[in-house]
Amino acid sequence: MLPPAADGLPGLRVALLSYRSAPHSGGQGIYVRQLARHLHQQGHRVTVVSGPPYPQLDDGPTLVRLPSLDLYREPDPFRTPRPGEFRDAVDVLEYLTMCTAGFPEPLTFSLRAWRWLAPRLGDFDLVHDNQSLGLGLLPVRRAGLPVVATIHHPVTVDRDLELAVAGFWRRQTLRRWYGFVRLQRVVAPRLDGVLTVSEASRADVAAAFGLDPAALAVVPVGVDTGAFSPPPGPRVAGRVVTTASADVALKGLVPLLQAVAKVAVERPVELVLVGRLRRGSAGAAAIDELGLHDVVRVVTDLPEAELVALLGSAQVAVVPSLYEGFGLPAIEAMACATPLVASAAGALPEVVGDAGVLVPPGDPEALAAALGALLDDPERRDALGAAGLARARTSFGGPATAARTAAWYRSVLAAPC
Repeated sequence: MLPPAADGLPGLRVALLSYRSAPHSGGQGIYVRQLARHLHQQGHRVTVVSGPPYPQLDDGPTLVRLPSLDLYREPDPFRTPRPGEFRDAVDVLEYLTMCTAGFPEPLTFSLRAWRWLAPRLGDFDLVHDNQSLGLGLLPVRRAGLPVVATIHHPVTVDRDLELAVAGFWRRQTLRRWYGFVRLQRVVAPRLDGVLTVSEASRADVAAAFGLDPAALAVVPVGVDTGAFSPPPGPRVAGRVVTTASADVALKGLVPLLQAVAKVAVERPVELVLVGRLRRGSAGAAAIDELGLHDVVRVVTDLPEAELVALLGSAQVAVVPSLYEGFGLPAIEAMACATPLVASAAGALPEVVGDAGVLVPPGDPEALAAALGALLDDPERRDALGAAGLARARTSFGGPATAARTAAWYRSVLAAPC
């Protein structure tokens, strides 16, 4: 038994699973780092079990690396491993699934996690899965160790948006790629508890996974408001920042680029894109077609301090997603007192509230009008920046999120089997 935690009860021993945890892009690795950090600071023992790319953790939590074939790593995604890289049947399954256009990582990671956990079941009070929902979670639960999961948003939304813009042959491979969703629908109802990150996501997750909405807990994603804070110096005139964790239709990058092209006709503007653009993607093609190479700058793999500095240098941040289960980039910008323009999509209205400008999703005209108006109105920028900062600090601080998550753990452990 651990010493008392911040809530006065014995600290919990948590295995936090994450099938991929990129430290500088996407919400998964950031969520894992923040939650592990604050749970540890509140007196819990956290062991993060992750496949590659691995997270960058703060001092305290333990990181267990579960190697995979890492078939999607840069700069050679969809690579063919050397024969000596294959260690076992799970590696073979991972490769064969990729070769048949499927996405294997949620399943193969969960099988490796079960193999690692099996001789260590007594070392933990519960397992918290971060959206892999792989079949390997079920034997963990059958062995008597409670298993819960966070579902940030249903991946069916990503699938449906990509299918809507894909050609005939691309649609066939996309359906195969998203085949893992069928397995997730099998696993989710069999877990001891499911947590999501917004009320909007609660309804969507319940519908997609066949769950009772009342049975889903809601705990928002937290941000470290000590690290993400207003800048000490002036902002760069005309600078707009956006984050695109994945170069997919869901993130609304093409409408944003079209909006920036309209704004650039009227005034100097610079769009800094935090993320990656795939060669031949719709986003890369839009930059070419719109002649935005001198307007758009792409930066990748920014450490936290550099991301904070970049957000603090911008006059406006924009989250143009067609859907978000939460919208961590919105909170990060608000915590830096950076005025925000966001799509009125998914959980973004719930997260942003009246601390930002909301526009219809996928509407470049509305985006351009909102960006132009803010760039021309310093008083409005100051007011929105102050409102966003207050909202981020009041509602989305990392310690409060971790405390609510720990309280949920205890409620799951106290529930009758």
